[in-house]
Amino acid sequence: MIVMNEKIRASEVRLTGLNGEDLGIVSREEALAFARELKADLVCTSLMSSPPPCRLVGRGQAKQQASREKRDERAKEQPAKVKELRLTPHIEEHDYDTKLRQAAKLLASGNGVQLVVRIQGKEGQQAKALLERMLGDLAGSGKKQSGIQLSGKQAAVQVLPV
Repeated sequence: MIVMNEKIRASEVRLTGLNGEDLGIVSREEALAFARELKADLVCTSLMSSPPPCRLVGRGQAKQQASREKRDERAKEQPAKVKELRLTPHIEEHDYDTKLRQAAKLLASGNGVQLVVRIQGKEGQQAKALLERMLGDLAGSGKKQSGIQLSGKQAAVQVLPV
C-alpha cells in the first residue's frame, strides 16, 4: 500500500527530488505544489519516521512499480512446477543430448525436473548409471532434491533449479 499525494497527512515531509537530490524538510502543501509543477506524484516512502520521507516520482510510475512488485511477489509464492522427462536405459547419444538440453532449459526457467527411466527386467543398474550421468551433466543448473529411487518398474530422481 503506497501513500501518495493528498493521502499524505503529515504537516511536514522530508522531500527528495526526481533525481534523488535532497530538498530538505518542507510543508505538505509546498511539496504537493512542487509535485504539480513538475507533473509528478508525491510518494511517502515510510510512515515510521517524523517527518516522513517523501519523494517525487514521475506521474503514474509509483502505481506501475507497486503493481510490478505485487506481481513479482505473487510469482514467487507459487511453488516451482515439476516437469517429468522420461528416458530409457538404452538411450542413444543424440537422444541423451536432447533430453539433457530439455532438462537444462526447464531448470533455467525455474521449474523442477523429474527424471524417470522405465525399467524392464535387469536394467536397474543401467538406469541408475544413466541417472547419475545425467545428474553430473546437470550439476551447473540444478541439484538433486533426493537420492535416486529404484522401484520395480522405474528409476527416478527429482532435480530442482540452483
